[in-house]
Amino acid sequence: MELWLDATGPNSSSLPEGASRIWEGSAPDVAEVALDDYRGQDEARSLVGMVAWMLVRCSDWTMIPLENIVAAASGSGTRVAAAISNEIDLPGAAFALQHGVDAVLLPPESGSETLWAAARGIASETISDDAEQAPSELSTATVISVESGGVGERLCVDLIERLSPGEGMVIGSSSGALCLIHGETLPSEYAPSRPFRVNAGAVHAYALMADGSTKYLSELNAGDEVAVLSTDGSRRSASIGRLKIERRPFLVVRFECDSVEGQVMAQQAETVRLVSPGGEVLSVTDLHIGDEILILVDSSMRHIGQALPGEVSER
Repeated sequence: MELWLDATGPNSSSLPEGASRIWEGSAPDVAEVALDDYRGQDEARSLVGMVAWMLVRCSDWTMIPLENIVAAASGSGTRVAAAISNEIDLPGAAFALQHGVDAVLLPPESGSETLWAAARGIASETISDDAEQAPSELSTATVISVESGGVGERLCVDLIERLSPGEGMVIGSSSGALCLIHGETLPSEYAPSRPFRVNAGAVHAYALMADGSTKYLSELNAGDEVAVLSTDGSRRSASIGRLKIERRPFLVVRFECDSVEGQVMAQQAETVRLVSPGGEVLSVTDLHIGDEILILVDSSMRHIGQALPGEVSER
């Protein structure tokens, strides 16, 4: 997604960081349309495929007309830019119909610093999403003990989309050895499935985020994007919709992979499942010494969640 500077007003400035174009009111490759009513939408749709760029302005910001234009322009050769003046409107434009606009037109940065900062973040995010994420290399670890872990605060991560069988989050007490914890996509004899949920474990544990950093479970908030991994190592991002914290009994599952040892504190419940190298789910209440599970190994040390070269020991 490109960032354009709106220089049609009296307070225009030099090209801000991350901006690729200055809009001065007209250009031979851009048609500007006001989406104020259905007539503006009809005009915009009539230009699809006829112009290289279409710049749309909404006097009263609404998503449906913009989504209609994004849908109409898809695959037509016409790219869509949207004028944005409020930060709250940015995600709607950037991710409209999962595709989003091709550019956003922003007012001068002076006085709109937070808007520009948010736009830069979303622009880099859309670039990352367009590039295929390299699969994570999951390793096979062997369970060496399963013990009672006492009672503490357990956190469930409820996402705003459903997980597929084989998907989950990677969680652990050590950032260098995270277990693949399967989503609650499978019903049990006593409980229905919750395909949007991962019973992630104790609040002290690390979770892998969509940007490759880690956060403690206690630090997570609604709107944060976590990494969702599959048994084959493929990876995508998903946003948190809700966090559920309750006191529950725990099991300590200790494991080793070559010279790496780790552990995860999982709720003592049959609906909490790890994953074997063959893709089978293993309830933590049925784990035995010698069982094999999938983990994500990372030799980096972490500082405030960011990976750095170095050594750290976490038990």
